[in-house]
Amino acid sequence: MSIYFDEEKKLFKLDTDHTSYVIGLSEEGYLGHAYYGKRLKDLGGKYLLRMEETPYTPMTNKREKSGFLDCFPMEYSTGGIGDYRESCLNVRNEQGCVGAEFFYSSHEIRKGKPKLEGLPASFGTEEEVETLRIICKDAILGLEVELMYSVFAETDVITRSVRLQNTGTETLYLDKVYSACLDMDNRDFEMVSLFGSWGRERHMQRGSVRYGKQMVSSICGKSSHQEHPFMALVTPDANQEHGEVYAMNFVYSGNFIAQAELSQFDQVRMVMGIHSEQFCWKLIPGASFQAPEAVLVYSAEGLGKMTRSFHDFYRKHLIRSPYKYKKRPVLINNWEATYFDFNTEKLLDIAREAKRCGIEMLVMDDGWFGKRNGDDSSLGDWTVNEEKITGGLPELVRKVNEIGLEFGIWFEPEMISPDSQLYREHPDWALQIQGREATQIRTQYVLDITRKEVRDYAYECVAKILRSAPISYVKWDMNRQLTDMGSYSLASDQQQELFHRYVLALYEMQERLTQEFPNLLLENCSGGGARFDPGMLYYSPQIWCTDDTDAIERLRIQEGTALVYPLSVMGAHVSDCPNHAVGRTTPFMTRGHVALAGTFGYELDITKISEEEREQIPEQVELYRKYHHLIQTGDYYRIASWSDRKPYDCWEVAAKDASEILVTYVQVLGRTNTHSRNIRLKGLDPLAQYRLEDTDEIYIGEELLNCGFLVRDVFGDFQSRLFHFIKCN
Repeated sequence: MSIYFDEEKKLFKLDTDHTSYVIGLSEEGYLGHAYYGKRLKDLGGKYLLRMEETPYTPMTNKREKSGFLDCFPMEYSTGGIGDYRESCLNVRNEQGCVGAEFFYSSHEIRKGKPKLEGLPASFGTEEEVETLRIICKDAILGLEVELMYSVFAETDVITRSVRLQNTGTETLYLDKVYSACLDMDNRDFEMVSLFGSWGRERHMQRGSVRYGKQMVSSICGKSSHQEHPFMALVTPDANQEHGEVYAMNFVYSGNFIAQAELSQFDQVRMVMGIHSEQFCWKLIPGASFQAPEAVLVYSAEGLGKMTRSFHDFYRKHLIRSPYKYKKRPVLINNWEATYFDFNTEKLLDIAREAKRCGIEMLVMDDGWFGKRNGDDSSLGDWTVNEEKITGGLPELVRKVNEIGLEFGIWFEPEMISPDSQLYREHPDWALQIQGREATQIRTQYVLDITRKEVRDYAYECVAKILRSAPISYVKWDMNRQLTDMGSYSLASDQQQELFHRYVLALYEMQERLTQEFPNLLLENCSGGGARFDPGMLYYSPQIWCTDDTDAIERLRIQEGTALVYPLSVMGAHVSDCPNHAVGRTTPFMTRGHVALAGTFGYELDITKISEEEREQIPEQVELYRKYHHLIQTGDYYRIASWSDRKPYDCWEVAAKDASEILVTYVQVLGRTNTHSRNIRLKGLDPLAQYRLEDTDEIYIGEELLNCGFLVRDVFGDFQSRLFHFIKCN
């Protein structure tokens, strides 16, 4: 068993293979966080709640109740009653007063894990996961809180979620509902997070946790380019192999907050959930509200162990697609090749040359519908432009299939152009605040998919196209933020539900898509990487990582992404040079090696590149076919980081059984008067022999682990090498 309850001690203990999480009950029934860390053999730790210290518990010292509440390590904090740290739950009654206080009522321990209604969430068999449900009640409000903890022992992951049920007689308003809270003593923690912007998403940053609140968040309607729903608190000595890490990741694709707060008593409160700005949920009697899931990982072996826990967990327990472990087709996308300027013959020319080079799929990007010759019209008019696609879409797909390629297509179903037939007929279908001119971004508005008729229309536009021809792949894009948050379908006291309702509507549409087209390869995208989050992984096995396809820029982006997410989910393509985003020219081989640490594909006009580069494509495709099993299932190790101001970047993927490893080395900047570079490898059997492929060099595992491997003869900027070590029989 993974979950234990000691009736006498009033303690819950949740065990993974290497960690323990302990919850204790006070005499009054407050739920307190006692411990999270290395696995404990015995069930103890309640003394860590400090209930025998001043100001003591309200049962023995009622006059200082607020003093107690403001330092007790709450398992789930509430606002309005005396705890002045960040609250996880704020509830307003019909009189407009904010205050909630919950006491333990009951609990249930069960095998397996229930689904979360309307939300993406992790899953597992009864042998893989065990779940604790703790019910707490506020008798004054008539409100019941269900705290759910699911323990995935093998991957060292605990997931948390919260469900609220109005069992009373008056309507309540939920002004804030977070999904997880973790109260700990400070150990000079540092905070690791991911920041960025369009074209440079998910760069790593690290800094000391100071007194007060430090947070990352999004209020733009999606997980965003700028911040990311991930946060880790680490001890100062933490690196890839050593030190302690407490990490949270949010299974959600909308507004979020992840925050660390250092209090006057040197306690740290770590919280994660839906951002409370422009959020309020009306909870009528009998109704319930389900908050999204947060994924918790503790590592005593540094960031590397945290990373591998997240990778294994998402591969095994979140991604559902049949492509999870399946070889995906090597595709070529026409976006950077043609932008909006293409027709049937141009696409077929690309397809013919792609087939000769071993590429397996052609993806037709933006510009195939309505009168879409630029980004200023036709979103919402999802009918094929037969001036470009002569003979119609089924005929184009047939011809591409005859060449020997599969066919994929781009959509942006959530958007509507002011210059579209749909907007002229249904201007009220766009999100808007009545009486206020709506804000345009990229010359487009956002469809109010929270309305069923709008959602059904948008879904049918996609589904009708997919039913019309054998289409294997869809790129689902969303190129702007949410603004003007008003809906004709909601009452005045429910307008603040709109951000969350929008995300639920998106999930419903993608669930319908995956159910109707179970073999479809779906790739999510949002102006690049603005929706790269666990919520999207539940529906698509890959997400477009960033619109910046420059190999050198991608080193930082892919390093930050791989800190949390498996390499196999990162959309990565080889593009033309000078690069369209930054103007840099890098070797074609380096572009291929960097894209190999992802889904691998091409984004260029294959009919116009040099013969020298074109001849490398079959070799790169063969590399993908050769190593895709490692990329999809192997253990990821970060060896060196250009983001740490080193002149080179290096990472490794090792087979689970240590039978082979693939090392990628990128020399970002060449230097004069230097020796060979010594890199220490990971994930090897120390007693086994390993041969460096295509050479006669034999190494003992412990040599590569402890003495290192010498990288020689790399000359110039932006050069790369692959090293494949195979265990000898």
